[in-house]
Amino acid sequence: MTDDSVKKQEWKDLRTSLAENVRKHLWDTERQKFIPHIYLDKSPIPEGFDELAIHYHGGTAVAIEAGLLSKEEIATVNKQMVENVRLSGMPSIGLTLYPTYPEGFFRGGMGTPFVYQNGGDWTWFGGRMIQQLIANGFTQEAYDEVRPMIDRVIKNQGFYEWYGKGCKPAGSGHFKGSAGVLAKSIEMFNQWANENK
Repeated sequence: MTDDSVKKQEWKDLRTSLAENVRKHLWDTERQKFIPHIYLDKSPIPEGFDELAIHYHGGTAVAIEAGLLSKEEIATVNKQMVENVRLSGMPSIGLTLYPTYPEGFFRGGMGTPFVYQNGGDWTWFGGRMIQQLIANGFTQEAYDEVRPMIDRVIKNQGFYEWYGKGCKPAGSGHFKGSAGVLAKSIEMFNQWANENK
């Protein structure tokens, strides 16, 4: 971003500080996952709902992209994602979060579990995880986990924004974010294949 050595060091120091603080405040070592939120005041979560149990798939993929997890932690969170998909009955690791927030917790469409960002399945997020699996040496896992995403594009003849229960497509059928992450994933698979003939 710059040739200025002082500015370069400032950016490196900021990155180090951010990474350390993310790990210190947001990484749950015991559960091997990121915690959803830190509330400065009283939590808005209803009594009896354990928000700390929620896995945020998209945010975890971006954290891996930022270099915040070790290879062992990547393997662990990926297994958790696959298990979340199995438990939820949703189509892929593009599942935004699991377990979902309770019925009526949000206003509007997200008030229903497995709709939109409350547990909907987004290739936009899942494709990022596929990329990080490839980049970190989990190519077989990436291949296995991308198949539902590619299969539904072919079946539905479009790159939908997100999917609900029963792999029902929703939102725009021409979502460039979905197309882009899948295209990049395919390029990464091709590069891996060329390097591992």
